[in-house]
Amino acid sequence: METKKNTISKQIEQSQKLVFNEIQVSYKRKSIGQIKSSEDAYKYLKPMYEDFVDLREVFTVLFLNRNNSIIGSYVLSTGGTTGTIVDVKILFGMALKMLAHGIMLCHNHPSGNIKPSNPDKQLTKKIKEICTIHDIMLLDHIILTSETYLSFADEGML
Repeated sequence: METKKNTISKQIEQSQKLVFNEIQVSYKRKSIGQIKSSEDAYKYLKPMYEDFVDLREVFTVLFLNRNNSIIGSYVLSTGGTTGTIVDVKILFGMALKMLAHGIMLCHNHPSGNIKPSNPDKQLTKKIKEICTIHDIMLLDHIILTSETYLSFADEGML
């Protein structure tokens, strides 16, 4: 009987020592800037894309607080000349860890064409549905080029 009790105690002790992979976010209360319009977002994002806007597609997420102040940004994926893969699990892992009230999606089209593709529209719809579940606002999805941008919000596409 004593042996069985020791075995159970050891199992409980081991289960308490299990280590799980975790996204770690460092939180320091610091606003990077405030977004009041799609133009503000474009002006903030454009310098981040300067070195590769015409070279390869990159998908970035801005995380915002209730006041639409940027509390973080994250390059979610880097692809090739015609596309990139977006892992929504990572996106929402970051958003939830940051306690983001809203998010803004952004990616570039190296072709210079700002027209959203069907996959762009489908991804936006999927992310918006997940945002609703987590009580996070999808504020915009911006497609940018070296010359201009398209805002899903301004175009009534959200």
